[in-house]
Amino acid sequence: MNKIVLITGATSGIGLACARKFAQNGDRLILTGRNEARLAEIRKQLAETGADVQTLAFDVRDREKAQKYIGELPAEWREIDVLVNNAGLALGLEPEYEGDFEDWDTMIDTNIKGLLTMTRLVVPGMVERNRGHIINIGSVAGDAAYAGGNVYCATKAAVKALTDGLRIDVADTAIRVTNLKPGLVETNFSNIRFHGDNSRAANVYKGIKPLTGDDIADTAVYAANAPEHVQIAEVLILATHQASGSVIVRK
Repeated sequence: MNKIVLITGATSGIGLACARKFAQNGDRLILTGRNEARLAEIRKQLAETGADVQTLAFDVRDREKAQKYIGELPAEWREIDVLVNNAGLALGLEPEYEGDFEDWDTMIDTNIKGLLTMTRLVVPGMVERNRGHIINIGSVAGDAAYAGGNVYCATKAAVKALTDGLRIDVADTAIRVTNLKPGLVETNFSNIRFHGDNSRAANVYKGIKPLTGDDIADTAVYAANAPEHVQIAEVLILATHQASGSVIVRK
């Protein structure tokens, strides 16, 4: 059965890959992101493939706008089956004692509080209907800290704890909760982390074939379409030559 899938941070990277993969699966999409023009472009591209798409331009850090846009969804779009909490980012690699206050706020407000906001707005409807699936995009960084990762790693550790906690909270329902934990994925992630320094970002992927957004999206679609009695609780997805968040073999 076709589902209504809401994906945050859908204008690039893993979020955009998820949008395309769920569209290929025949699902109806609600895509959110900060860039309204980019959302419109993606909607047009997906519509040309036959996909049914709604777009909502807001930043998940803006709780009032999130409440407004989710609350104003047309009746035929309100019964969201799958929530993909993808919006997130890393900023900087400074030692913790030299970190940028604004970078910290942006990561915490997006990766943790934004995820909580969307969960709070969407999951009550799932509980009422006794069906639904929350897929949180965590990270290998949530398993153990790596050099310079400090606050980012802490936010992804929080994603794991929040995902596990939600799974406990809805265990008496038919709702499923998944934490996908990617390793090295080549998207604009590193470009954002280094505040637009393209050469520094490119070095992150030198000497290793990293994962792609499609690799993570494939796993998300698989989890969402597993039999109803199967809950894919957590998946760690690494490049072949990556063993952990800090062990990468480059050739």
